[in-house]
Amino acid sequence: MIKKWLRAVLILLLTGVFLYFAFRSVTWADAFRHMMRADLGLFIVVLLLTPLHLVIRAFRWRYLLVHEKKEVKFANLVSGNAVGFTVSYIFPGRIGEIVKPLYVARKENIRPGFVIGTIVVERIFDMFTMCFLLGVFLLARPLYESIFRVQAEAYAKLTSWGIVGVAFASALLAVSLLFYFFKERALRVAAVVLKLVPQRWSAKILKLLHEFIDGLKFFHSLGNVLVYILLSLAVWLGITFFYWVFFLAYHITIPYFLLIPYIFLTMVGASIPTPGMAGGFHAFSILGLTLLYPSIFPKGDTSLAAGLTIVVHAVQLIMTCLIGYVILWREGLSLFQLRKLGETIEP
Repeated sequence: MIKKWLRAVLILLLTGVFLYFAFRSVTWADAFRHMMRADLGLFIVVLLLTPLHLVIRAFRWRYLLVHEKKEVKFANLVSGNAVGFTVSYIFPGRIGEIVKPLYVARKENIRPGFVIGTIVVERIFDMFTMCFLLGVFLLARPLYESIFRVQAEAYAKLTSWGIVGVAFASALLAVSLLFYFFKERALRVAAVVLKLVPQRWSAKILKLLHEFIDGLKFFHSLGNVLVYILLSLAVWLGITFFYWVFFLAYHITIPYFLLIPYIFLTMVGASIPTPGMAGGFHAFSILGLTLLYPSIFPKGDTSLAAGLTIVVHAVQLIMTCLIGYVILWREGLSLFQLRKLGETIEP
């Protein structure tokens, strides 16, 4: 109980720190004025596009799950994504990342550890895909430099964060591959380590680890990897399209390709485990807009950047949670029941 309270306090403090740095120089009257100037027709299109990533992610996820079960209901995958993001938006710690696979495992009668393994694959490729797109943006600099100038500081920061992202994703990939290609040895090592914990826990953990490694069987085929790379590109190019239309709704034209570094920064901010991405998303979004597009979002006046960041965050949060709540209502579930679902894999 004390650990839970301590974790909650630390997360709230982290959220507060990011919110302070994100909004400390905002003129709120100007920010609210900017929020209200959207083109109504395009803004409705933005609302309709919000669930797009849930659908594309479901297509990609099914490609991993067919290695365990051939006929997986597409609707359950969309629902799993929706309720997973809803739980992550409402509760701190991104526990939706655990709820999502457990929800689908229960709906489709698939081994929980296997589905969790596919989520690890998803996150690895999310990081690699965005780092790849960022790399293309940085390498293509001579092609767009005459029409789009970015400060040297921005390129330096993007390069540094890109290197960190690649390093983290590579480490996660290396560990996953070691687990998969040296499965028996990994399980023996885990069994030795788990002798330090009670047997009733170690047996459950070993079972989950075995299922988890099976969830990585996708790596066995180079063809599978190449197809999944294309699906991952579709996910993130679709997300970029959503933001492109969002800015158009506010009469701001940023070339589609030039939004990639901004999307990368919002991904970094969203990965910080604060409730509803609050703080981290806002800080990195405002930073990205003022750092990358200073002619549109002046660094000395963050009101426009802050106003649009608040709106785009609210749109994603509200629309996703509405979809999640409808799904839960139809199934007679509550958010707290989903939160407790994670306890089924705890010792």
